[in-house]
Amino acid sequence: MENDKNSNNQDSAYSKKVKAGRRRTYFFDVRKTKGDDFYLTLTESTKRFNGDGYERHKIFLYKEDFNRFVTTLEDVINYVKTELMPHYDYDEFTRRQEEWEAREAEENNGASENSGEPRPTTTRSSKPENEEDNIGW
Repeated sequence: MENDKNSNNQDSAYSKKVKAGRRRTYFFDVRKTKGDDFYLTLTESTKRFNGDGYERHKIFLYKEDFNRFVTTLEDVINYVKTELMPHYDYDEFTRRQEEWEAREAEENNGASENSGEPRPTTTRSSKPENEEDNIGW
């Protein structure tokens, strides 16, 4: 991922990536400032419908806000789950993701065995540079 003008080339200390369907990926990046402090960037990256790159939305979250942010996020999510949509199957997309990954692994293994040539495997990097490998169902 390109460095943001606001980030002033701070080091990435830790990254996680969450794929959410074919077009959307979330990145959680811990950044280190020049003063040896840390903050979190939350990035939503969505593949444009015309196929011309990605649209990104970014939130900067600072350590003094971590506890309130997490508490409020959990509160809002729990409200939706228990009050607004208590009968919805929130594990549905996790199961679909696991099924898709199992099918992909099976197809990759089958193609390698049939062609006689090793087929490159898809890696799940936590680095934002690999956005193009968005998962679809």
